[in-house]
Amino acid sequence: MKNYKLFPKVTLWVLMVVGIIATAMFFLGGSEGSLEVAGDFLDIPKFSDVFLYWIYALVVLVILTTFGFVLAKLVETFKVDPKAGIRSILVVLAAVGLCALCWFLGSPEKVEILGYEGTDNVGNMARLSDAMMYLVYILTASTVAALVWGVIYTKVKK
Repeated sequence: MKNYKLFPKVTLWVLMVVGIIATAMFFLGGSEGSLEVAGDFLDIPKFSDVFLYWIYALVVLVILTTFGFVLAKLVETFKVDPKAGIRSILVVLAAVGLCALCWFLGSPEKVEILGYEGTDNVGNMARLSDAMMYLVYILTASTVAALVWGVIYTKVKK
């Protein structure tokens, strides 16, 4: 049964073709008017919704696929080495804790954005953007610290 080898290839091609079509519709589909932002007039693409829904679908697909593989690997790890499985769960819990910490560090106060008059820059959306920035800062600093520590540890160990 070689159909299982054909399925990923066909899926990849279908996703790529739909992505190309959605992108072409967005960029080449014309404009449905313009919007004044900070004194400039910006064109509004006619097929913005199609493009955004396609991106949302891809993000959900990637998240579900990733969690599926991680869960399968976790179950396999628990069968082979339960101690390593518990360590993996602790790492996941630490990541969730870090995300929660960043969420609570975020502020729900209004973010002033030049030319924006909507309501998506207050409350939970403002807190979410703050949380993402804090998370990026923490992870970047952790990466740099790990790189520096790795170099120092390697030099001292020699």
